[in-house]
Amino acid sequence: MNRINIILVFVFCAAFSAVAQNDRDYIRRGNRFMRDSIFDKAQIEYQKAIEADNTNAMAHYNLGNALLYQSKAEDAMKEYEQAAKMETNKIRKAQVYHNMGVLLQSAKQIDKALACYKESLRNNPAQDDTRYNYVLCLYQLKNNQNQDNQDQEKDDQGEDQKNEKDKQEQKKQDKKNEDKQEEKEQPDPNKMSKENAEQMLQAAMQDEKETQEKVQKAMQQPQRKRLKKQW
Repeated sequence: MNRINIILVFVFCAAFSAVAQNDRDYIRRGNRFMRDSIFDKAQIEYQKAIEADNTNAMAHYNLGNALLYQSKAEDAMKEYEQAAKMETNKIRKAQVYHNMGVLLQSAKQIDKALACYKESLRNNPAQDDTRYNYVLCLYQLKNNQNQDNQDQEKDDQGEDQKNEKDKQEQKKQDKKNEDKQEEKEQPDPNKMSKENAEQMLQAAMQDEKETQEKVQKAMQQPQRKRLKKQW
């Protein structure tokens, strides 16, 4: 009975050892594919390593690299985040955060990239490339802020110009309305009111009556003959 138990324990330990060995083997094969730039096959090997041991931070980190080289940035970031949670070695942890910073910087998420570079430098202050990227991010952030300020100033100027133009247009419209109102209020010289017409008609009739009376008186007076002188 004891012999059987010993064998069973031995077989179990051997199986556990094979699993532990397999995830490292997968990683080694994946690394060879990475060196040969066969990134899709490297991805498969790293995924097998994770299936064998999901807590292997190195497998997640390497899988992130393989995905990144295939332009799968979003998937790569997920693997880096998993590796950052699991990794205990400060040097490797710094590398993980460095790569995360590079991804975020490429995506123009400067604030998040700065945070990752800071974390990377906390774990390994000797990383010059991380320090360079950190300074570059600060420069980009400053430029972005200046550009935002300039854009805001342009927007404000454009709004002011638009408001001024609207005011000028409103003034022109008000002037037109005033001119039209004045035209309505002023009398038209070509038009005559009814009262004026009646007054002129009565005056004309009076003149005509007086003229007729003068003609009649003239006709009643004796006519005089006038001789033309001869030379």
